[in-house]
Amino acid sequence: MDPIAIPDVALVDNTEQRTPLVLVLDCSGSMGGQPINHLNEGLQLLEQELKSDVIAAKRVRVLVISYGGMDEATLVGDWQDAMDFTAPVLKAHGTTPMGHAVDLALTEIESEKVRFRQAGVAYTRPWLFLMSDGLPTDAFQAAAQRCRGDEAASKVAVFPIAVGNADAQVLGEFSNNGARAVKQLQGLQFRELFQWLSASMRVVSHSTPGGQAQLPSTDSWSTVPV
Repeated sequence: MDPIAIPDVALVDNTEQRTPLVLVLDCSGSMGGQPINHLNEGLQLLEQELKSDVIAAKRVRVLVISYGGMDEATLVGDWQDAMDFTAPVLKAHGTTPMGHAVDLALTEIESEKVRFRQAGVAYTRPWLFLMSDGLPTDAFQAAAQRCRGDEAASKVAVFPIAVGNADAQVLGEFSNNGARAVKQLQGLQFRELFQWLSASMRVVSHSTPGGQAQLPSTDSWSTVPV
């Protein structure tokens, strides 16, 4: 049976408009130790902040995709409304199959849109939040081209985040704005990053689909790669 045809109970019970958020997170071996610990703490903060906002809790839809292991991209649970979201505990190991992860994220976004339309639920542009501390270890170019195409067609908003020694030029290939779209995390300020993300989700979830939203400043956690 086609899984897309199966109705999502959450979309039947809650017909509020949605803001889809896909977190594509690097869990390769180089993220081991403090980086993965701070990332997990950031995810817990995101859960708390979204649940504390009555509107965002009902409207933000979260999906986590981790990539690492033996060139694997993994769905960490299913799409969930923020009020039902429980932050996973991620572990770091393996390689960096970034292209596979982004391709999976884009496919999941399109499938979720089908479910929205079937349920008669309006939605704002989905966010693809791509984080990495290194270089892809797979053939990522086709996924990057697909990502740029979907962004150009307003199917997705792409937010590349560079951690540590990640290559901003490579991350920039997933956005039509290139390296200019990439934000460099200062040190291990994952808490500040996820505070910004949760605040941005609250703003967008309160907005009208197709409209404009003024996002918070990233100055508290990011620098501009040069």
